[in-house]
Amino acid sequence: MDDTALISLADRMLWVTALVAAPVLLASLAVGLVVGIVQAATSVNEQTLTFVPKLMVIALVLVLLGASMITLVADFMTEIFARIADISA
Repeated sequence: MDDTALISLADRMLWVTALVAAPVLLASLAVGLVVGIVQAATSVNEQTLTFVPKLMVIALVLVLLGASMITLVADFMTEIFARIADISA
């Protein structure tokens, strides 16, 4: 029972991590792709040009989805603390 419970928690942990990280990573990827295409089309090779749009989009994603991300992580932590006694006993 201990092995299946730990594997279940590990699986859930990976799923929660993916759900929390995905919006930020996908938004950053999309902005980087668009800025890269614009840089290739205009022959502007400034390294710092991609930083500011990515930073603004990541901040916007965190403002819009940050509460749901924190709720997801908090629910998972509540589940972990509730199951600690079952796993360690």
